[in-house]
Amino acid sequence: MTNIYENTPISDEMANRLRAMPKFELHVHLEGATDAATVWELARRNKVALPAKTLDEWRSMYAFRDFDHFLRIYGEAIKCMQTADDFAFMLERFLVEQARQNVRYCEVFLSASFMVKGFPQDEVIAALAEGIKQGKEKYDIQMKFIPDIARHEPETSQPVLDFILKGYEKGIFIGLGLGGIEVGFPPNLFIDVYDEARSQGLRLLAHAGETVGAESVWGAIKDLNVERIGHGVRSVEDPKLLKYLAETQTPLEVCPHSNYRLGITPLDEPHQMRKLVNAGVFCTVNSDDPPMFSTDLTSEYLLLAKQGFSWDELWQLNLNAIEASFLSDKEKEIYRAEWGEFHK
Repeated sequence: MTNIYENTPISDEMANRLRAMPKFELHVHLEGATDAATVWELARRNKVALPAKTLDEWRSMYAFRDFDHFLRIYGEAIKCMQTADDFAFMLERFLVEQARQNVRYCEVFLSASFMVKGFPQDEVIAALAEGIKQGKEKYDIQMKFIPDIARHEPETSQPVLDFILKGYEKGIFIGLGLGGIEVGFPPNLFIDVYDEARSQGLRLLAHAGETVGAESVWGAIKDLNVERIGHGVRSVEDPKLLKYLAETQTPLEVCPHSNYRLGITPLDEPHQMRKLVNAGVFCTVNSDDPPMFSTDLTSEYLLLAKQGFSWDELWQLNLNAIEASFLSDKEKEIYRAEWGEFHK
């Protein structure tokens, strides 16, 4: 197989510009952005037994065979996250990493189906609120959270929504997401909770078109009326869907390394981003679960550059993230001005 990196060489100038440019990130999971060493530390702190005897063995388990393997390890990791202090610790490390890459704003997913099971919800919301404050004051990073329902645990839908509404009242949470296992858990299972979330003023989005094809994306659009699609790369399998996405400019939160690591995109093929962009689909670039996939947001841009994307195309993808975010128009204008100064 051809290695995904053995494509168009890029100049040092291009690489340095991509590293330095200010960035937005719209699809990153807090739990999945917590590296193996931190999870190991939390496991020791909370006396949780991981399926590994050493840190090195635990790290080796991040070489995922498929999506099911990824979910199993992800599930083991989130069991180690049990207190408000844990989340404060995770957030601090997350912010350090985002600041290193000049990420100025991020909308961060939380695994809420786990958090509603006997979790100290009010304490965690307080810790997240403090994290938002510290992110702005210490790192000049603005941050909002989007708790999501695990599809394969539909019974948690209402408790997740109740949890979100608690944080929404405090300005911490901005929307409802849907993640987890696509196969066997179509979007129409969640119509009622999405309708209620919409009536409460929440922004709506869903993972779709990752392990299930275009029908999953259609379901998220038609049944749940989402505003953005997480991943959505398998939309390329349906010309009618591509046309619809291009005409409506429905944003996709695309995560290239994640797709390669989980076998969604074959290692010997270019990423679907090229077909999506060429079809006029509104795409953004994201890292998903960065340490789990040995990546970060800058690396996602570098990968696309090595697959032939020009600076102008990559810059447009970066601008797209501002427009696709759930910020107000006034807030977006501030970032547009900052991006414009960088691009002079």
